[in-house]
Amino acid sequence: MRTRILPPDERGLAEAARILRQGGLVAFPTETVYGLGAVTDDPAAVARIFEAKGRPAHNPLIAHVGSLELAHRIAVFDRRAEALAARFWPGPLTLVLPLADRRLVVPAVTAGLATVAVRMPAHPVALALLRRLGRPLAAPSANRSGRTSPTTAAHVLADLEGRIEAVVDAGPCPVGVESTVVDLSEPERVLLLRPGGLARAAIEAVVGPLARPRAEEPPRSPGLVGRHYAPTKPLRLDVDEVGPDEGLLAFGARVPPGARVTLNLSPAGDLAEAARNLFRMLRELDAHPEVRAIAVVPIPAEGLGEAIRDRLRRAARTDTPAV
Repeated sequence: MRTRILPPDERGLAEAARILRQGGLVAFPTETVYGLGAVTDDPAAVARIFEAKGRPAHNPLIAHVGSLELAHRIAVFDRRAEALAARFWPGPLTLVLPLADRRLVVPAVTAGLATVAVRMPAHPVALALLRRLGRPLAAPSANRSGRTSPTTAAHVLADLEGRIEAVVDAGPCPVGVESTVVDLSEPERVLLLRPGGLARAAIEAVVGPLARPRAEEPPRSPGLVGRHYAPTKPLRLDVDEVGPDEGLLAFGARVPPGARVTLNLSPAGDLAEAARNLFRMLRELDAHPEVRAIAVVPIPAEGLGEAIRDRLRRAARTDTPAV
């Protein structure tokens, strides 16, 4: 099978919707990263996501919707969820909520849990596709399991060429890191499961302080288990010195000398720019033939820096990938 590249116009979106309705897989751009879509009510289509990515089945997927009406059909919203959706949707925020209609979401999407992760993306192409389709799409990042997330169609093809039917190419993703995931499935706790494209402070201004899940709790969101977002080469974090065979991922004016290759996430120290560049630059350093390992300077933890540091920390783990 040859993966087709579809334009982000009416004809391309019509063809993407046709493929999806027939149980095919289509990668499409969101404001965060490219997602790998399959309709959530087709068990065979959802199973193909796991096959294409080489993804273990115990990790839930995010259901993407094009309207609040459809979100309310698949998930139970309380006042906190309503407030967050009203403030931040469409946008890079995923809500984990009690599952409402099991007919619309097969068990593989939720990993058999009684909750579902749902979001409404802000990218105009993603929204146009979802609204044309009129059904939720399960859509993890469109890459091989455990590898660096894709922010361009070329990244998708590098990992999934021949494994999926099509990719809608709308250029680079404007945010560049995955959505923030907040768990509202319990009335007494608001949990931050994954920092992402929406900063913690913005969410806390609406629902109050965010807690972390307990270690023994099962994962209710993607990106929480095992090595994740990882290049193939070793990754060192918070470096002061760089080896001559290392590629350096710099940030701001602080650039240690001596690296084989240096890429700067944001020379101006802009965390939004750094997030947009993170996965692209990790891929570039990973592909460089003279780079044995990748070193990363310290990244500030505030705002989007929390998400950037989370992705780098998970990418630097040495256990088995489990995206």
